[in-house]
Amino acid sequence: MSEIKFGTDGWRAVIAEDYTYDNLTTVARATAAWVQKQEEGDGSVVISYDTRFQGGSFAQHVARVLASQGIRVRLSTGFATTPAVSWATGDLGATAGVVITASHNPPEYNGFKIKAHFGGPATPDMIAAVEAEMASLNGTPGLEAYDALVEAGTITTFDLQSDYVAMLKDRLDIEGIKESGTRLAYDAMYGAGQGVASDLLGMTRVVELGHEQNPGMHGQAPEPIERNLENLLKTVVDRNCSLGMATDGDADRIGLVDEEGQFVDSHKILALLIKYLHEEKGLRGTIVKTFSTTDMLDRMGEQYGLEVETTPIGFKYIAGKIVEGDVLVGGEESGGMAVKGHIPERDGLFIGLTVAEMMVRRERTLSGLVRELMDEFGPHYQSRTDLHTTEDRKRSVLEQLSTEGLKTVDGKKVTGTETLDGFKFRIEGGWLLFRPSGTEPVLRVYSEAASQRDADALVAWGVQMVNGG
Repeated sequence: MSEIKFGTDGWRAVIAEDYTYDNLTTVARATAAWVQKQEEGDGSVVISYDTRFQGGSFAQHVARVLASQGIRVRLSTGFATTPAVSWATGDLGATAGVVITASHNPPEYNGFKIKAHFGGPATPDMIAAVEAEMASLNGTPGLEAYDALVEAGTITTFDLQSDYVAMLKDRLDIEGIKESGTRLAYDAMYGAGQGVASDLLGMTRVVELGHEQNPGMHGQAPEPIERNLENLLKTVVDRNCSLGMATDGDADRIGLVDEEGQFVDSHKILALLIKYLHEEKGLRGTIVKTFSTTDMLDRMGEQYGLEVETTPIGFKYIAGKIVEGDVLVGGEESGGMAVKGHIPERDGLFIGLTVAEMMVRRERTLSGLVRELMDEFGPHYQSRTDLHTTEDRKRSVLEQLSTEGLKTVDGKKVTGTETLDGFKFRIEGGWLLFRPSGTEPVLRVYSEAASQRDADALVAWGVQMVNGG
C-alpha cells in the first residue's frame, strides 16, 4: 500500500495509481473508526461525490465500508457539491460527511474530503485523528454486500442536490435577481455545480457552459482562475450577460467575470462581500483571511472597526474560526469563502449568487462595484504562479529562505518577513510569498503591489530566483 497523506484539504491521488479501491478502503476504515469515537452528531455519515471518473462507484464503496462497520450512511443518489454535503451534515445532525472529490485538481485525480458535524471542513486535529486511526489498522475487513446493507436500512439514499437547491432558494433573494432581468453565464467546469443556477433562476436567465457529463473535463483542471476561463470571459460579452460565474470541480470555489469580460479575483470578491454585509446589511464580525490574501481586507477592518485575523492557507483553518467565534467573512486567495448567516464552508454558488444579489440591491455593475473598492481603499493588485520544479531545487530554495531569507526583492529592500505559512517578504507597497503546495508537487509564488504590472514583476522575479537566476 502506498503512503496515504491528507493535504491542505483532504486526500487526493491519481486514479488507478494511488487512488485505488484498496487505498480507499483503508481511508474509509480509518474514518469509520474515528466516527465511532465521536460524541457529536447522531453517529451517521453523509456521503456524496463529484463528476469525476467512477465517482458514484467510489462513493458507494465508501458507503459499503462504513456501513459494514455499523455506521448509518446517507448516500446521495447523484453527484452533489461539497457545500451541499457540508450543509446536510450539519442540517441532519450527522457526525461527519464524506465527499469523493479532487476539487480543482486535474481530471485524472480523485480524492476524499471529510466534513465535521458542524457543517464545515474537518479541523486539523480531526484529520490528525483519522490519520492516527489509519496507522493503527490491521487485518482485512469483511465487507457486507451493498444491497444487503440497503435492505437493512444501514445505507439510505436521498436527492442531496435538490435539497441543496431548495436551501439556496430560502437564503438568497432569488426572486429579486430574476425580476431584475439579470442574465448570468455559468461555467460549471464539468463539475458538480451543473444545473444549480438554472434550477434557481430558470433556463432563460442562465447561459450554461461546462454542463455535460465529461469525466475528462476536456483535459483541463476545473479550477476557476482566469487562464482557465477564456470561453466564459468571451461568452459574458457575446451573450450580453450581467455576470459570469465559474465554480471548480466540487463547486466550493468561485471565480467571477464582470459585464465587460474582465476577471474578478477572489481578493476583490472578499472585499465586496465585506462592504456589502457591513454597509448594506449592517452586520459585524471578524474578518478572517489566509496568509496569501490581500492587505485590502486589513484596510477595510481598520475603517470599519472590525478585527482582522490571518490564518495558515487552507479553509479548514477558517472554518474553525467561524465555528468558534463571530466571523463576518472568511476566505482565501484560491476562491474559497464563507459569509455570516450561511454554513462554515466554502460555497461557490452561494457566493456567486450573493454577488448577483449585491449588484441588484446596489444597482451597480460588477465593474462599478470593483472601482468603488479601489477608490475607497486604494489599489491592490495580485499575481500568482504555480511553479513546477524539481524536488531537489524546491527543497534547496525553501532551505535558503528559511536560513538566509531575502534582503531585497526585485531591487527593493525587504522591510519584514512573515513565516505563518510559507515565506512572505514585505517591501514598500507590497509583498512576495513563496509556499509549497499541500496537494501538488509545485512551489507557489504570490505577490501584491499597487499595480498589476508591479505585481506580475514581483512574481517573475520570484520565479527567476527559484530557477537559480
